[in-house]
Amino acid sequence: MVNVKTRPGLRTWLLEGEHKRAEQLKGGKRETAKEAEHPWWKVMCLTGVDYFSTLGYQPGIAALAAGVLSPLATVVLVILTLCGALPIYRRVARESPHGQGSIAMLEKLLSWWSGKLLVLVLLGFVATDFVITITLSAADATAHVVENPFVPSALHNGQLWITLVLIALLGAVFLKGFAEAIGVAVVLVGVYLALNVVVVATAVEHVVTSPKLVVDWQNLLVAQHPNPWLMVGVALVVFPKLALGLSGFETGVSVMPLVKGKPGDSEPEPEGRIRNTRRLLLTAALTMSAFLITSSFATTVLIPQQEFQPGGAANGRALAFLAHQYLGDVFGTVYDVSTIAILWFAGASAMAGLLNIVPRYLPRYGMAPDWARATRPLVIVVALIAFVITLIFDANVEEQGGAYATGVLVLISSAAVAVTLSARRRRQRRAFVAYLVITLVFLYTTIANVIERPDGVKIAAFFIVAIVLTSMISRATRSLELRVEEVDFDAAAQRILDKAVRAGEIRIIANEPDARDEAEYRDKEREAREDNHIPTDCAILFLEVTISDASDFETTLRVHGEKRAGYRILRMKSPSIANAIAAVLLHIRDETGKQPHIYFAWTEGNPFKFLIRYLIFGDGDIAPVTREVLRRAEPDPHRRPLVHVG
Repeated sequence: MVNVKTRPGLRTWLLEGEHKRAEQLKGGKRETAKEAEHPWWKVMCLTGVDYFSTLGYQPGIAALAAGVLSPLATVVLVILTLCGALPIYRRVARESPHGQGSIAMLEKLLSWWSGKLLVLVLLGFVATDFVITITLSAADATAHVVENPFVPSALHNGQLWITLVLIALLGAVFLKGFAEAIGVAVVLVGVYLALNVVVVATAVEHVVTSPKLVVDWQNLLVAQHPNPWLMVGVALVVFPKLALGLSGFETGVSVMPLVKGKPGDSEPEPEGRIRNTRRLLLTAALTMSAFLITSSFATTVLIPQQEFQPGGAANGRALAFLAHQYLGDVFGTVYDVSTIAILWFAGASAMAGLLNIVPRYLPRYGMAPDWARATRPLVIVVALIAFVITLIFDANVEEQGGAYATGVLVLISSAAVAVTLSARRRRQRRAFVAYLVITLVFLYTTIANVIERPDGVKIAAFFIVAIVLTSMISRATRSLELRVEEVDFDAAAQRILDKAVRAGEIRIIANEPDARDEAEYRDKEREAREDNHIPTDCAILFLEVTISDASDFETTLRVHGEKRAGYRILRMKSPSIANAIAAVLLHIRDETGKQPHIYFAWTEGNPFKFLIRYLIFGDGDIAPVTREVLRRAEPDPHRRPLVHVG
């Protein structure tokens, strides 16, 4: 439960819908998760709201980047989509069938704090990708609004404020309470793709019936690039600017829990879900590739190059320009409305993705502030950030393209690295070589995009720094919480506990395991009895905690019982010694109805150094930290386990 210190009505409003959202998005055995599953083609429409909506601005951006070479550069993009991104994410779907995505694959490759830091950096790029999706899509939707001939002239100079209004409306949807509407996505994508078929088919027909236009384009192409190999080289150089057409793959695997599998699917091996997700990715990639090639060729041949420039009628809306020119203003307006709707809903998809991925990682690391667990405060923060970015870029689609492409390319590159390392770990030599080549191509593309348009890295750096700082502050402030999800005693541990209950008071000596021989336990027992005046006829237990991965936050404690040299010992592994001890003491109290006693020896040294060790390594000065964790977990001192330090 989120600790929001405010009046009950506001607190309820902040948290309303949180449990529903969690149940809808979680995989597992919940009926709500099963009810939320849909046929793969419907889920494709949900991801396609973001992916297919790039048709609203991709042809124009390609024309600006490559000029008359735009069709050839787009072919390069399609080849990399079908032969690069698609195979990568088909493997991600196989190895991450519950929607964790490529970030989770990389997280498993690195342990301790290095893995957590890598995830935080990647989350910075995720935030860049999703937030810029919101701002860029809203800005392009605005471009379709102000360029429509039926719109009042007073709105023609309102690019900035209309974009801000659209972002505010998007935030309002989530503040009211948002459930991913598959049905709405199906309608939007179906209508939008149908209209694009009409527009592109009409444009291609004009190209076919006007061969002079094609000849003029060819002459201009040869005049600017007389060497065919030079054409290919230039297309490869400008390709990174077209990387917006690769968006949507990470979203495709993140929504896997929504994809309906086959009746015999199990959670560990959902073969039907994996197969249908791969079908989703393939269908979306083929559909988008066909639209990208035909639309790029038609817009390049039919639209004068000056119209693509800032201020031109086709800037950011090339297909809409053709719709008005060849099909009339009425059809063009219908096309504009459909484009505006899908672009706006693409922002909703990005917002939902951001709201889902932040709670998926940061709370598990203990690196999320309290408000990050609630949807509505996070919506407000994301909307405010989107406002700031819109103001910085003055709602310009082209200028935001670099930042968007950076986020997309870094995520795809990280997925490529993940599957390459996975193939190497599984000793799949051919797959390893193929994925390595793809990885190198995406790394080149990413680096070239960063060099050409550094704004994306600057924005990503802002998000990375903000996420790392808030995460570390949150981890420090939450370090004294009771961070154990469950305590499980095995049969031997339960027998030891039952015997201690029958003997009277439950007295436990905390021991740092070393040699674990009879001398160690004998000396520790003597020291504890002398310092704390424990009668010799009182039975004692030993409690030993071994540090596992100190960078983990929440854990399940598996307590094992053992008899060694005549002493009864409870052993466990945990990211934090003090937290584990506190959790076991509370569990013993709840199970037995008795207040257990725990005995420590003072630790010699600098308290500040021990504090840092506790935060980073999970040990430090155990006694005072254990007592503080118990105090916070149990405010009633009469029910709190007793801590003794000698």
